[in-house]
Amino acid sequence: MNQRLPEPLEQWFTSRGWTPRCHQRDMLTAARSGNHALLVAPTGAGKTLAGFLPTLTDLIESPTEGLHTLYVSPLKALAVDVRRNLLTPIEEMDLPIRVETRTGDTPSDRKARQRARPPQILLTTPESLSLLLSYPDSFLMFAHLRTVIVDEVHAFASQKRGDLLNLSLSRLQTINPALRRVALSATVADVDAYRAWLAPDGDINAVIPVIGESGADPNVAILIPEGRVPWSGHSGKYAAAQVMAEIERRATTLVFCNTRGLAELIFQSLWSVNDANLPIAIHHGSLSIEARRKVEAAMAAGKLRALVATASLDLGVDWGNVDCVIQMGAPKGSSRLLQRIGRANHRLDMPSEAILIPGNRFEYLEARAALDAVEAGERDADDFRPGSLDVLAQHVMGLACAAPFRQEELLAEIRSATPYSALTDEAFANVLHFIEGGGYALRAYDRFKRLTHDPDGPDSKGLWRVSHPKFIAQHRLNAGIIVDQPALAVRFANGRKLGTVEEGFAATLSPGDCFFFSGTALEVVRMDTTDLVVRATSKPARIPTWGGTRMAMSTRLAERVRHFLAEPDQWSRFPEDVRDWLEVQKYRSALPEPGQLLIETFPHEGRHYLVCYSFEGWNAHQSLGMLLTRRMDAQGLMPMGFVSNDYALAVYGLKPIGDPKSLFSADILDHEFIEWVEQSSLLKRAFRDVAVISGLIERQHPGKRKTGRQVTFSTDLIYDVLRKYQPDHLLLKAAWADARARMTDVGRLGDLIDRASETMLHIDLDRVSPLAVPVLILIGREQVAQHEVEDALLIEAEALVAEAMRTD
Repeated sequence: MNQRLPEPLEQWFTSRGWTPRCHQRDMLTAARSGNHALLVAPTGAGKTLAGFLPTLTDLIESPTEGLHTLYVSPLKALAVDVRRNLLTPIEEMDLPIRVETRTGDTPSDRKARQRARPPQILLTTPESLSLLLSYPDSFLMFAHLRTVIVDEVHAFASQKRGDLLNLSLSRLQTINPALRRVALSATVADVDAYRAWLAPDGDINAVIPVIGESGADPNVAILIPEGRVPWSGHSGKYAAAQVMAEIERRATTLVFCNTRGLAELIFQSLWSVNDANLPIAIHHGSLSIEARRKVEAAMAAGKLRALVATASLDLGVDWGNVDCVIQMGAPKGSSRLLQRIGRANHRLDMPSEAILIPGNRFEYLEARAALDAVEAGERDADDFRPGSLDVLAQHVMGLACAAPFRQEELLAEIRSATPYSALTDEAFANVLHFIEGGGYALRAYDRFKRLTHDPDGPDSKGLWRVSHPKFIAQHRLNAGIIVDQPALAVRFANGRKLGTVEEGFAATLSPGDCFFFSGTALEVVRMDTTDLVVRATSKPARIPTWGGTRMAMSTRLAERVRHFLAEPDQWSRFPEDVRDWLEVQKYRSALPEPGQLLIETFPHEGRHYLVCYSFEGWNAHQSLGMLLTRRMDAQGLMPMGFVSNDYALAVYGLKPIGDPKSLFSADILDHEFIEWVEQSSLLKRAFRDVAVISGLIERQHPGKRKTGRQVTFSTDLIYDVLRKYQPDHLLLKAAWADARARMTDVGRLGDLIDRASETMLHIDLDRVSPLAVPVLILIGREQVAQHEVEDALLIEAEALVAEAMRTD
């Protein structure tokens, strides 16, 4: 097959001193043969250029007006960055090709113009594409679309945003059956699973796998702090001075944190030791668009020495002058770590440089496991599941806004999307009837009657159509898969917006209180239903908290950590204090074998403790802690509470626990779990999200956005009605699926319970063990003022550590 590039492209490569890589030419071959393609290549291998190479070739050889290529990314910042990088070769070759972005940040007048006169290349997000498909002119706009490029496909394919995009791809394929699909990724564990996701009708053989050449091995180190590896904490802020020293000796450093709260904390910690007054900044998803764009532009221009960031910059945003990545705290997965490492150097022939800062001793083991996984080329597996019905409801409503449809024709189209390939006639009918009237229990309310089904007949043709034009406007205002937590805008008195904080955190504030946000200490001036008005201050401040599920350590990393514990010949690789910790644990108690569940029981300061070392992640341990304390209460063991981290769970009460097996019996998921979820706020929160995504509840009316409190009030009322009158309602089922899978890691919890009775090793001790210290230190941390938490915990831990490490 001819892999020759057009003359302008060949000359452009030559002018740069480059030669097209094999995988870039292979992508051109796949395009010329009309095949869909999945490219898996390391960061710095020119994936984006490889994805666009066939498009540029086609537009050079056969110039055309109208939309030729649609590029879809999970992040707005990525679309903006790709446009900047794509315009460089287009301008240098003087090609008449227009490249534009379309995201939620795009002005409305430009959006209208793009539909009337689209550019040849449009860069967008899954949500913006879905909205484009809700317009009648979408049939014209996409009629001659040749290629869709899905970048960073691993970041969202197995999630609800992936469901929405896959449904949109099916609609685009219906509009133009000759459409070619392309996906790009650096970190895919199961290539065939992604080929199936990408392919129309799940036909894996229709997608050519293109595997890029491997680059230089990354240079990754674990920073051993001055002194010793801490017993507790997970931020790594104890190493702020050392991190600042690394920043000082480099051109530009990216400092990654796992949460927005930690990003604010680490920024303040670094700023306090920034004696050279170097320009450093912060970037996360709660900051205003203007603040994020300003920081991104400063990074692109090389004006910053360091940027503290969260997952908002994990993907694809390429700044060539970044020469080191620092990960604060454990990375939680080898794929995420590899993705972040790839942000440094961004050249295939140069090793990326990265430093990991473990927050505690368990996190040291996790960091070592992640490094080993990266060296072994091991990636974290993705869990593909059937498509969500709340997403399907939103998609169907969007298509109805564009044109009426016949039920059987749309069902066939939807089934061509791999996540919905097994959708039954009954399930689809339920989705339609839900949009038609809200369901049996809500059928009396006109505001839920969004679709109308014409009777079958020679004229009507049995079409489904939107009941009233107002529902079209309502859909376009409220569509989207990302459901933010109820939030207040943070503003100065002059109206300038800094970003948002969640209502839950805002509710803890009063005028005069101070908190850090966007790297600045702010004092609350006043608060209303939508805004938190602030002013800059020099007073002591605290770090905001954000809700949401914590990232759990991946199962593959957990397995590696378990092997570390059971293989003393590996311990020579660890710092001396980590080795001592494990050796005393082995002497005084036990270290679990892989697949074994270690349970320790012991008294401490008038309480009786049970510590379970299951390594199933904080989310699963939180759920298990709730269930165990309920069961302990039923057995008269007088539980007082529990604490957990990613590695262990500790429950404690007033009476000793003699028979742990009775607490872990398999029926705990059939009885206590269901009862607990139904009585907790978990299900209501999940219902709120699916009600918003499905379009049952509006987030905003024309000219006015509902407050989070108003949305929650509305969804709580409907939730109670459905629980009472229609417990099998589609949205209740969707909420249950979300609550089980997303909020409680119930799959990992179930695995833990299933193996408990067969693999449990129960050690009854006379006092606390070394392995229990990191989780026991967490008890009482809520009673300590937030900005003093870790220092106070370290002081309080000294006596506990001394007791645990005694060998007499």
